[in-house]
Amino acid sequence: MAHAQSWQCRAPNIGTLPRPKIENAPNRNAIRRTVIDGYIMVLSWSREYCKRRGNGAKNLLQCNNSIGEFGFILHGLWPEAKGPNYPQWCRKAAVLPRTVIRKNICMTPSAQLLQREWAKHGTCMTQRPEAYFDAARVMFNAITFPDMDRLSRQYKRGDTITVAGLGQAFARNNEDLPASAIKVKINNRGWLQEVYLCLGKDFMPRQCPNFVRGARSETIVKIWRGT
Repeated sequence: MAHAQSWQCRAPNIGTLPRPKIENAPNRNAIRRTVIDGYIMVLSWSREYCKRRGNGAKNLLQCNNSIGEFGFILHGLWPEAKGPNYPQWCRKAAVLPRTVIRKNICMTPSAQLLQREWAKHGTCMTQRPEAYFDAARVMFNAITFPDMDRLSRQYKRGDTITVAGLGQAFARNNEDLPASAIKVKINNRGWLQEVYLCLGKDFMPRQCPNFVRGARSETIVKIWRGT
């Protein structure tokens, strides 16, 4: 079971979709228009997220199984600079049209998160939200995810998986994705939260720069597969 996403999801009727609130930079100092040197695709492990945050109204589409049961979702496509001062909040962003939300809700099942990703990151990459999300969706749909159900059961059997092992599982399933282009984020209890895929300016995988942080390669990862 790969938990790859959109084929499991049924996008709601456009009139029933929630309307997100405007997202703005918290202050003028947060606005950065640095030169783009690459990108990061941030894949969030939805089951761990929903285990802790699934009761809130803003998480219903992602966590209550009303439109689908999610494994990895796209948290966002983030432009990067040559150092840690990545571009963000480059322009003010209007509320996303519901047509854009519906088209991408099975990739990122939160209208507010879609709004935030466009405002914070997408406005630094393109003039139109449609172009930003179309690019993100093409890359997201191209990923062949590991069998997360099988990997989650390794820990229970006593056959642990490490950060390096999870990266290698992604690399084995995706011919052009080396393990060096993958970083893994876990929480303080050792459970998988997110996987970062590092991309160059051409959107092809590259070795993650030193400033992209993740758990140490030998760290054991636990994967919550749900109840």
